[in-house]
This record gives sequence, C-alpha cells and structure tokens, in this order.
Amino acid sequence: MKVTFKLFATLQDYLPSEAKKTNALELELAEETTVAQLIERFSLPQKLVHLVLIDGTFIPPGERAGRAMRDGETLAIWPPVAGG
Repeated sequence: MKVTFKLFATLQDYLPSEAKKTNALELELAEETTVAQLIERFSLPQKLVHLVLIDGTFIPPGERAGRAMRDGETLAIWPPVAGG
C-alpha cells in the first residue's frame, strides 16, 4: 500500500534529503504497518513526537501502536511548538 509521510519543523531533519524540500515522502508499506512502526522506522525521538494526525485526525499516544495505516492515507507529525 502507498501512504504519504510528512514531518514538520525540526522533525524534517529525519527525512531523506530528497524529501526535505516538500517535507513529505511517499512510502510503500506492508499491510498492517502501524503509526508506531513508522515512528520507529525513522528513529523519531518520542519526546519530539507530539501532534500525530492521519488525514487531519489526531491519533493519541495510546492508539499509535495499534493504529494500522491504510492505503492512500497521510501521516503528519509535528514536534512540540513553543512561541508567543
């Protein structure tokens, strides 16, 4: 199956160089690949994985290990953001 994987802000550094311009990467995944498995695959530090959305829907931390990706979905991850 194919999915889009997007990382924002400082997490973009974990993308391959060819994906950094668009902050997105098209991935071919095995069926039943979970959100947590993708986070692990890209070695994203858990403390930086703050806002996780699939097609705009928030995935809470407790659901990420059991939530399998589906063909055509977009997984977007943001780190904690500070500002004011």
